[in-house]
Amino acid sequence: MPEPDKSLGQKILNFFVKEEVSGVAAGTPAAPTPTTPRPAAPNAPTPGPAQPIPPAPVGTGAVDPKFAEHLANVLAQNNPPGPDYFEYRETLRSLANLGLPEDKQYQAAWASFKALGGSSDIAALTKTANQYIAALNNDRDAFAKSVDAALADRVGGLQNEQKRLQTENEALAKQLVEIQQKISANTDRLTAIGGEITDQSGKITQNRQNYEVTFSHYTEQIKNDITKITQYLK
Repeated sequence: MPEPDKSLGQKILNFFVKEEVSGVAAGTPAAPTPTTPRPAAPNAPTPGPAQPIPPAPVGTGAVDPKFAEHLANVLAQNNPPGPDYFEYRETLRSLANLGLPEDKQYQAAWASFKALGGSSDIAALTKTANQYIAALNNDRDAFAKSVDAALADRVGGLQNEQKRLQTENEALAKQLVEIQQKISANTDRLTAIGGEITDQSGKITQNRQNYEVTFSHYTEQIKNDITKITQYLK
């Protein structure tokens, strides 16, 4: 398939996303395909008669300019040569401000489409519209895989870190309890040691005093004997 015209991608973008809603202006450079895009909001328009993609939960998403431009480029890359559904939609869009009833708009666009060389078979419109739906669904599948991969990589890594920190905190809390128990035991022992110091100091001091008295008793007797020996044994 030939490389898509950039202007076609911009036309497709304008077909499906109103500037006042999406904030996408004509001529805006194509945004790179996001790594972890968000799904489109429930109000995002879907071309053709195929079943719409199930909407995201209310309040969880919005039409995003970068995703709108990405999907427009996907459609442009899958645009076959010659008039098809998008040429018809371009004609239909040009009739939107004429005040015609909806059925008249579709009928007038159909007449103009055929006049421009488009197929006269209505099935050709629905067929190409469904082909674009298939292309968008393929891109959505790839998007879902990228989201799963990002969740496994980023969120999984954070969950592993969360478990590691929880385990570390539990170990630290256990150590803290053990430290507090050790401090309590040491405090009790310190209190007991204070009493033992007083008791042991008293006993040792008393023993020292008793020793000194006993020492004096012995030495005085010996000295007394020496005095008497000197006195009596001349």
